[in-house]
Amino acid sequence: QVQLVESGGGLVQGGGSLRLSCAASGRTFSSYNMVWFRQAPGKEREFVAGITWSGARTNYADSVEGRFTISRDNAKNTVYLQMNSLKPEDTAVYYCAAGERKYTIPTTGGHYSYWGQGTQVTVSS
Repeated sequence: QVQLVESGGGLVQGGGSLRLSCAASGRTFSSYNMVWFRQAPGKEREFVAGITWSGARTNYADSVEGRFTISRDNAKNTVYLQMNSLKPEDTAVYYCAAGERKYTIPTTGGHYSYWGQGTQVTVSS
């Protein structure tokens, strides 16, 4: 069992930056692939970024490639999402999730068993 708690969301002007954190409970954090999804009002949840259990591989949605960076610190049981050059269309609730250790990073939510409660990110124009 893994419990996930996101933090770091808030209101930022377009072009600004935020860093989201997701703290995990449990001693097996390093065994899980970790991902970030987001959901904007009236839209479906979408994959944002993912990282394998060791941090060796990452994957990004085209819409955030080059602006967002996912990383993890297994000693701190935490995964991060650094978001730069934010745009109003990045406004959403951001969720972190944990899934089975794999060499690939699935981009559909059904592959992830554990989810946080979400943190709101609002980007003003």
